[in-house]
Amino acid sequence: MKKDIILAGVGGQGILSIATVIGEAALHEGLYLKQAEVHGMSQRGGDVQSNLRLSSEPINSDLIARGGADIIISLEPMEALRYVPYLKTDGWIVTSSVPFVNIPNYPPLEQLLEHIKAYPHHVLLDVEALAKQAGAPAQAANMVLLGAAIPMLGIDYQKVIDGVKRVFAKKGDDVVGKNLAAVEAGYANSVK
Repeated sequence: MKKDIILAGVGGQGILSIATVIGEAALHEGLYLKQAEVHGMSQRGGDVQSNLRLSSEPINSDLIARGGADIIISLEPMEALRYVPYLKTDGWIVTSSVPFVNIPNYPPLEQLLEHIKAYPHHVLLDVEALAKQAGAPAQAANMVLLGAAIPMLGIDYQKVIDGVKRVFAKKGDDVVGKNLAAVEAGYANSVK
């Protein structure tokens, strides 16, 4: 098993929390893991990106080559498109459909969404709305996105659920429960 994942978004959206949960689940699945993070100006809404590589065999590099990513998981549609050159031809884009407009010349949303829909393997969800429908705060949108990506990860669903429990345990049962509800909402709305 080998999965190369690019996680992308805007600072403060929880991209690194997704990476932490996937990493936790991968380690409990007995996989090797390498991660490289590029932090933007998160306090100002800058882009944040992480390369996450999982494999049943040892991994030499922590960076994903162009054309090598199996999945782009993004909390922002324009950020998803930024990393498309790294996506394999049969790779998946799993992204939020709602933009984080932080620049004055942000492209028209319909244009961005049409570009994403042109890729044969994509999941496009309003993750904030799904989080709220699940009884979780909008901040749990990242966990909705994680849930939507589970079918593409190659990691057992229960291992991801257990990873969420371990990662958020220190924050209490209420926070764990809301994050689990968000993951389940994303999984229910994904492609299987």
